[in-house]
Amino acid sequence: MTTFQRARSEEQRAVRRQAILDTAAAMLTEQPVAELTLNELSRRVGLAKSNVLKYFESREAVLLELFGYEFDAWVEDLRAALRGVKGRSGQRGELLVDAVVRTLAARPVFCDLIGAQAAVLERNISTEVALSFKRSALRGYQALLTVVVEAVPQVSVEGASRFISSASMLAGAIWTHAHPTPAIQAAYDADPDLAAIRLDFESSLREALTTILYGILPR
Repeated sequence: MTTFQRARSEEQRAVRRQAILDTAAAMLTEQPVAELTLNELSRRVGLAKSNVLKYFESREAVLLELFGYEFDAWVEDLRAALRGVKGRSGQRGELLVDAVVRTLAARPVFCDLIGAQAAVLERNISTEVALSFKRSALRGYQALLTVVVEAVPQVSVEGASRFISSASMLAGAIWTHAHPTPAIQAAYDADPDLAAIRLDFESSLREALTTILYGILPR
């Protein structure tokens, strides 16, 4: 834990904001979004809760900004993963789906944030924070659209938009169910018959996205 002196310049304020974001990101490697509290975040970052609220209006505002950073980083991961796809004449769809699944699975914090976005993160925020988040999300979406169309040109911009929308919703939902609470995990462990309803994130997302993509592609 770091104890900060009072920030007296914009540069110092920026350092405080980044420290709050970095601490929240570190906490999310240890616990799910639902368990992260503003009190514990404040304690770990070395600021009083009232001081944290001078930089971010709520816990949700912290997590939404972190979401934006994670989203941008994931788009770059996906772009890098798809660099070799352009020169291939076949199987571009399979390669796109595989890259999406692999790069998402490599970012568990982002997947957890996606799963909590609508039900948790977009509540307890002001219109100002909502606008900032949605504008950032739009920029990320546009960059992602370019990546998908470049990888699979025959999907079209409209098709890529549908694929991205479905992929984001499914990634969050499947991640949540594939990482159950301790009580549900214990139930699965106790009864082998429940294996039929357990979800594996990568295989379930890959199957779903493959079905969606090939429903979108022109025949």
